[in-house]
Amino acid sequence: VMEVAYVCEWEKRPQSTHCPSVPLVCSWSCRNLVAFTSDLKNQEDEKDVSHMIHIIDTDHPWDVYSINSGHAEVISCLEWDRSGSRLLSADGDGTIKCWAMADHLVSSWESSLGSALAGEPIVALSWLHNGVKLALHVEMSGSTNFGEKFSRVKFSPSLTLFGGKPMEGWLAVSISGLVTVSLLKPNGTLLTSSESLCRLRGRVALADIAFTGGGNIVVAATDGCSSSPVQFYKVVVTMVNEKCRIDTELLPSLFMRCTTDAVRREKYPTVTHLRFLTRENSEQVLLCASCQGGSIVECWSLRKEGLPVNNIFQHRSPVVGEKQPTILKWRILSATNDLERVSAVALPKLPISISNTDLKVASDTKFCPGLGLALSFHDGSLQILHRLSLHTMGVFYGPGGAARPGDDSAVKRQRTGAPPLHFKALQFSWTSLALAGVDNQGKLHMLRVSPSMGQLLDMNTTLRHLLFLLEYCMVTGYDWWDVLLHVQPAMVHSLVEKLHEEYMRQNHALQQVLATRIVAVKASLCKLSSATAARACDFHAKLLLMAISSTFKSLLRPHTLHSPDKSPGDRLAEICSKNIDVDIDKVMLNLKTEEFVLDGHPLQSLQQLIQWVGDFVLYLLANLPNQGSIVRPGFGFLRDGSSLGMLREMMVMIRIWGLLKPGCLPVYTATSDSQDSMFLLFRLLSRLWLCSRDDGPPQEPDEGLVDECCLLPSQLLVPSMDWLPVNDGVIVRLQGKLPLRLTFGKSWSLAGGLDRGQGVQWMDNLRCLHLGVCPTEDSKACTRCGCVTMLRSPNKTNAMKQWEQRWIKNCLCGGLWRRIPPNLT
Repeated sequence: VMEVAYVCEWEKRPQSTHCPSVPLVCSWSCRNLVAFTSDLKNQEDEKDVSHMIHIIDTDHPWDVYSINSGHAEVISCLEWDRSGSRLLSADGDGTIKCWAMADHLVSSWESSLGSALAGEPIVALSWLHNGVKLALHVEMSGSTNFGEKFSRVKFSPSLTLFGGKPMEGWLAVSISGLVTVSLLKPNGTLLTSSESLCRLRGRVALADIAFTGGGNIVVAATDGCSSSPVQFYKVVVTMVNEKCRIDTELLPSLFMRCTTDAVRREKYPTVTHLRFLTRENSEQVLLCASCQGGSIVECWSLRKEGLPVNNIFQHRSPVVGEKQPTILKWRILSATNDLERVSAVALPKLPISISNTDLKVASDTKFCPGLGLALSFHDGSLQILHRLSLHTMGVFYGPGGAARPGDDSAVKRQRTGAPPLHFKALQFSWTSLALAGVDNQGKLHMLRVSPSMGQLLDMNTTLRHLLFLLEYCMVTGYDWWDVLLHVQPAMVHSLVEKLHEEYMRQNHALQQVLATRIVAVKASLCKLSSATAARACDFHAKLLLMAISSTFKSLLRPHTLHSPDKSPGDRLAEICSKNIDVDIDKVMLNLKTEEFVLDGHPLQSLQQLIQWVGDFVLYLLANLPNQGSIVRPGFGFLRDGSSLGMLREMMVMIRIWGLLKPGCLPVYTATSDSQDSMFLLFRLLSRLWLCSRDDGPPQEPDEGLVDECCLLPSQLLVPSMDWLPVNDGVIVRLQGKLPLRLTFGKSWSLAGGLDRGQGVQWMDNLRCLHLGVCPTEDSKACTRCGCVTMLRSPNKTNAMKQWEQRWIKNCLCGGLWRRIPPNLT
């Protein structure tokens, strides 16, 4: 059910040491970033303690980005926002800080916003809800329509601006029962307000926050004593006269079942964990009570029940339309037997419905992701329990090798007196297929969680489940790294083909929205198998091709203000698709060339992108005769009519721009001075495009075309295309069963990683520039695909700046940027 993928530990530092006794906090973002805390104690001065926040992307865990948070007390809460780009931290002194990326780099973080409740330790923290909620329908996993598999649920934001736009901000609960709300105003300032949860403030040892569909907030709180009630409060945030107003209302409370049991009444005196099952469901809560020797876990649900009427009123004649009065009551759903002492709890983030009907469907389809919650214990073991019934779905004996039944290791450990290695913080990934855990020595453990929870499934069912989760990531924009953990090389080809089939069944509008995302998913999949590595090259080239095409078309402007509905780019695509002429000059005659008129400076600055398009066309055509041999880079384009049509359109644009500015044309090394290279390449490209047009049956290239392509290397110098970004991520080495041992701060060199060796050229994959063997410019790389580009722009023209601004936040594939360590360049 669970396997260790890798373990990353700290290198021993002589100046400072980690404090193992300090509570740890961990949080996993939808962009595949994991944040966790630690405290560094100066060995020379023990009072000098630095409260650290460490951020990693899970594909490069050794590249840890450690922040000295500046918090005066131990950090008690970490919370990512829904976009995965901002992080909240709160401490035991009431200070809350908002961290954001500096220069859009995951290796650089800064805190420019924050609030404080002096002397009020924060026990719960959450971003306000933005009103976006997606439901995942397991019963519709066989449907061909994404809209039926994943539907938008009506859900109101916690607070709205004019026009219904959700207002950003956060909410926190302090130890004295104070709730504070901080709102991010559109002008960038912070508006903060505080209010007591109830009139009689009392100690709040544990709290959690959830949201309702009506835009309200629900806070659960307990004083930490299992014999005391768990209180629930409704919190409503409004804006009145540019001021934040907080209204609170007491909701039905509950007493834990174990306190009413005569046997367990005194056994578990302390409530150690209080969590809503999901942030968007305030009607189900998980409670854990503990003692020094063990714990017990209970799951409760809020239900609407009919209120019994006194006998006096039962005999009166009912009024038409009158309904029986109802009341909300907490009812226990399930409880565990006595367990080992719980050290951490992780709840799934996958938004599957958990009604009885949906659970039966999940049982029938054997789809388990999102059904289980994880508990770690002080003996080092870890269990996954069903989120409602709390029966055991899987057990993991680690990280310190916890005692299995009948094992004598526990007895030996008791003799030594050393505390067993156990998890102090746990977090599920966003598809619930991976668990990140931090143990009491500060090591980070990455665990695979089986999508079948140990059930024996046939290959088709396994593929269907993985495909369903990949589609979910495509629709939501969440990172799919944790899904790749379960993809074996033999599955790659089938997954890519099935994903393409499902994509082609969607309507045209949705296909346009997901066009780049599906190519990025395919590229990630193909890198997992050596048999499909060449196809990964093609998918990365297609991402760049689509980006260049849309940028070139965006530069075109209609000649007159009263232009028809279609843009110049759309008219170009329509004319090129209908005109099957292989003569580029005849195709140009049907276009309004005045729409292609640009100044000379923008055209000249685009020359490196134009050169890449020209080189790519030449490379494809020169490799056409080799299509029968092993699959090599470029093979996927020879049957891709839409991509060939896109190249054809750009060749026409480049030809027209060449008349205005000959210096922007691609440069070819020809054997004859009289050779019109663009005319020749367009003619061959058009003949190849005619064999694979979308509106006709695919045909094999005729022998004459293949013969002419065979002659190309003798007419033009064919370039070597190095368009595949180098991927040094750990995902390509996690196909085996043995866990990897990694060290924070020490780059783990992979075969074919970023360490390319001596004398190898570096390439700026976005600007299509050669950087040389030892680049002098600072560079950044994509955390997902490894695409490398310079941090600072060497260009000053608006056209090239427009191109670079498109990729300032994310890579072509949608991945985040990280600064490349200087020793690699």
